[in-house]
Amino acid sequence: MITRDIDAFFALARAAAPDFGPATARAAFLVAPDGFRLAEQSARDNAYMADAAAFDAARASAQHRELQRALSAVLPTICFAGSPDTPDALFPNNVFGTAPGRYVVGRMRHEVRQREAARSDIRAFFRDVLGRQEIDLSIQPHACELTGALVIDRARGLGFCGLSERCDEAGAKLMHEAFGLRATLLFDLAPGEYHTNVVLAVLAGRAAVVCPAGFAEPAVADAIATLYAPHAVACNAAEHAAFVANCIALSPDTVWMSAAADKALAPAHRAQLAAAGFRVEAVELEAIEAAGGSLRCCIGEIF
Repeated sequence: MITRDIDAFFALARAAAPDFGPATARAAFLVAPDGFRLAEQSARDNAYMADAAAFDAARASAQHRELQRALSAVLPTICFAGSPDTPDALFPNNVFGTAPGRYVVGRMRHEVRQREAARSDIRAFFRDVLGRQEIDLSIQPHACELTGALVIDRARGLGFCGLSERCDEAGAKLMHEAFGLRATLLFDLAPGEYHTNVVLAVLAGRAAVVCPAGFAEPAVADAIATLYAPHAVACNAAEHAAFVANCIALSPDTVWMSAAADKALAPAHRAQLAAAGFRVEAVELEAIEAAGGSLRCCIGEIF
């Protein structure tokens, strides 16, 4: 099922058993922020990006290396080299995604990011080293920026796809099929939002972090929160701005977010995450956040 019908989707979602697959990834991959600078094309529809003067390449590189070190304590985490020709490549989850037995290459909206999809080394890693089947969506015309646009409950096989200039309905259908999901809900993001994973996270299939202001229709945010209640955090404006919803569970007991997000996280919301069985781990990423994304955007998951 892929639908905009809230009632139909959530009727199926409530009945979906957590038997679709592992709730968290087996490994993670990163791409180094080599050539880190303002990508002017991306800035056209990413209101979270800072001005060019705020970009500090050396600090971004150091923080990215610390991110890899921290994640490696939880699961295998590899890092590919970046390139001066692809300044946004440190956010690889938009371009490369995985499901058991296959990997997916997304279709990016901006040409500067379309270059990332052509990387032969990353493709060869998934195809030749891991033996994954390739599903290449980069050669068709519909924007579908993978797990930036599509937040997936991997335990239940559910997708939450926010539509914007970075993903249209045709692209959403292609991703739904490529990841082999049971059901995907389509909805519009609020004006000014570019990716769903900035306003929504599903954590190990049993909790959600939702920024209601990021959704064009409040009823969609409310329905998602209800599905994961009582373990649903509804972010306030400060948490939204600090990328609290751009978090990720990489193990059953840990949620990762940036240090700025951790600082903004309200005590009551931290308690909600703890009640769901999660402790919060944080990494300093303010230099990287100048590029309009945060911790979750940096992480490609290998299932």
